[in-house]
Amino acid sequence: MRSLTLLALSGLAVAVSTPLYKNSKASVDDRVADLLKRMTIEDKASQLLQGDFSNWINTTDGTFNKTGLEWNMKYRASQFYVGYPTNWTTISHGIKIAQDYLVNNTTLGIPALVQSEGIHGFLIPNATIFNSPIGYACSWNPSLVEKMAKVIAREALALGVNQLFAPLGDLARVENAFRETPDCISCTELRYGRVEESFSEDPYLTGEMAYSYVKGLQSRQVAATVKHFAGVATPEQGINTGPVHGGQRELLTTYMPSYKRAIIDAGAYSVMSAYHCYDGVPAVANAYMLTDILRDSWGYKYFVTSDAGGTDRLCSAFNLCRAAPIDSEAVVSMALTAGTDSEMGGGSYNYQKIPDMVKAGKLNQSVVDTAVSRLLRAKFALGLFEKPYQGVADDKAKDYINTPDAIKLARDLDAESIVLLENHNNVLPLKKSAKVAVIGPMGHGYMNYGDYVPYLSQYRGVTPYDGIKAASNSTVTFTQGCERWSNSESGFPAAVAAAEAADVAVVVVGTWSRDQNELWQNLNATTGEHIDTSTLNLVGAMPRLVSAVINTGKPTVVVFSSGKPVTEAWISQNATALVQQFYPSEQGGNALADVLYGAVNPSGKLSVGFPTDVGTLPVYYDYLNSGRSWPNPGRAYSNGTLVFGTNYVLDTPIPLYEFGYGKSYSTFHYKNLKLSKGRASAEDKLTVTVDVTNNSTRDGSEVIQLYVRDDIASVVVPNIQLKGFSKVLIKAGETATVKIPLDVADLGLWDIRLNYVVEPGNFTVFAGSSSKDLRLNSTLTVQ
Repeated sequence: MRSLTLLALSGLAVAVSTPLYKNSKASVDDRVADLLKRMTIEDKASQLLQGDFSNWINTTDGTFNKTGLEWNMKYRASQFYVGYPTNWTTISHGIKIAQDYLVNNTTLGIPALVQSEGIHGFLIPNATIFNSPIGYACSWNPSLVEKMAKVIAREALALGVNQLFAPLGDLARVENAFRETPDCISCTELRYGRVEESFSEDPYLTGEMAYSYVKGLQSRQVAATVKHFAGVATPEQGINTGPVHGGQRELLTTYMPSYKRAIIDAGAYSVMSAYHCYDGVPAVANAYMLTDILRDSWGYKYFVTSDAGGTDRLCSAFNLCRAAPIDSEAVVSMALTAGTDSEMGGGSYNYQKIPDMVKAGKLNQSVVDTAVSRLLRAKFALGLFEKPYQGVADDKAKDYINTPDAIKLARDLDAESIVLLENHNNVLPLKKSAKVAVIGPMGHGYMNYGDYVPYLSQYRGVTPYDGIKAASNSTVTFTQGCERWSNSESGFPAAVAAAEAADVAVVVVGTWSRDQNELWQNLNATTGEHIDTSTLNLVGAMPRLVSAVINTGKPTVVVFSSGKPVTEAWISQNATALVQQFYPSEQGGNALADVLYGAVNPSGKLSVGFPTDVGTLPVYYDYLNSGRSWPNPGRAYSNGTLVFGTNYVLDTPIPLYEFGYGKSYSTFHYKNLKLSKGRASAEDKLTVTVDVTNNSTRDGSEVIQLYVRDDIASVVVPNIQLKGFSKVLIKAGETATVKIPLDVADLGLWDIRLNYVVEPGNFTVFAGSSSKDLRLNSTLTVQ
């Protein structure tokens, strides 16, 4: 009996000696509370600051600095950034050293979040590069986006990285190019350099893409960071980090839905605040956004981090505090209390002042505890205390990174994202027997990737020339024609000769960005973070090169390889075919060839509308009622004829290509639109069905788009809004009955007192192939 008692007591002692926060079976809230009470104020401050991999690892030669590791983990133990262009082994070994140290050599053993970038691929050399977000959103295929995110997570986790700064919840909408105080419903500026990183002009499509990305990433135990909260992508004059003008209704109606879908519905473990100010309040210290909406209204439980150097801007950019030197205490008082829980590096590390401020009575410790709790909650939910490091053995990394399945997915997603804008005389698909001249600076010699790719990535991948040559059974040549950054026409004669010797010319032109190192070295570029433009036209000699090739009289297929819409309406009229391929994946050339030769029937639909000229912005489809009321366009013809209108005098407010537009090699007929209920309450969920027939001899995928109009409303609302879609493969000659869910609760508005309500009355439900091509409609009555 005595021995049994001693045994029981021994077991109890072991149980007591194991802290509750290390018990994986305990609730997350209990674990957070237990750990928080064991932490000193210094421990807590350390959990609110980002460290950096380079503090203990030389990213050039891999040398380990023990002193640097100890210092970093004393003051900045919460998380650390590893997005450097070094080899896989250096990254994985350095991460494991850090996690082992934290778990085994610190008092509480709190593992770190290990951070990098990942908007279209894990930011490490030779990982899989997918097409840019503005591109893969044109696939209108959330399931493929989720698969992509799973691949990105797998590649990151193989080296021990457990958090990625992606996806963006920003909208790629277009603001008036010359108005500095928008009164429109919303909008990302197309002059803004980061359009390529965004998904769409539309809140619903953006939300679905961001949701799928978050779900895919976090299903593999890698935390997503939804950025940049909120409404950042409409900067004044299109200039990066510029102020954004707007009111509460605009914020709630247009900007917030996509963030809520990604953050709340998908369960994102972190959010990144933004650099801008909205309506005069910096986002990094905007309590209305970060606390009233995100926490109190939506119930978000995890943490918000600043962007790199973003907290310093309270003093250095917004002049809310002393800037020289930065008033760190003022920064903490504004940002931390507003709801920015964690401070990223790249600035003054203001949050290191937290212990002194608490001890001096300048900062309430409950504010610190709340922020730390949110961050710890994410770590527990992610399973870091059970598996702080999930990297694989060095010789196994190749089995996880840039594998054949990832490469195939990159090609498939890219091909589904390509949008066929024009196909005069059905010149496409090309015959494999045709002699092809590939022309243009984006056609070969480098990969025209978007930003957020590793250093020198542009020299790895399949170019348009590579892909076309591999697909063709005939002669394929490449002639550059001009440099992308030059006005020189010295290469034109060779380009013209190549076109004349071929059966068809494929001219690849557009915009360009840089890799994540070169982008910040003042090298030329026309898109990317901090690279903003005053025009959406082709640069330098490129438009003249296109014209010279078209003038040969040979069939000319123009491919826009770009990070944003290109405004060259004359090309739409004069080229034989026009294809939009937003910044490609590493398989971009093969994906393009798949579409050009018909191995893939184009199914991409524009995620953003194309204006005829930058001066006609904005052209987003969901303009407020009363917008574009009296279109009376004029036009300047190429022969010099001027036809005068009133709006605009020599142009049109109507987009050249509207949101949701995209051609196919097949034709589709819509009929029999039905609602499961014709009368419904605000709590009801409906099903909309429509029969779609493929009237062609070629199998093809169609994106059936569901739009809703609020016929009578108490405030001015968008003329129509996307509320659902379905991408369906329909075999030649067959009919598919497509079902799209519609939640009546999503048909509400923010009323005159800014309450969200679904008002009774009639709503017109449309089904169509684009926001303009609305083929069927039915009436829903909400009671």
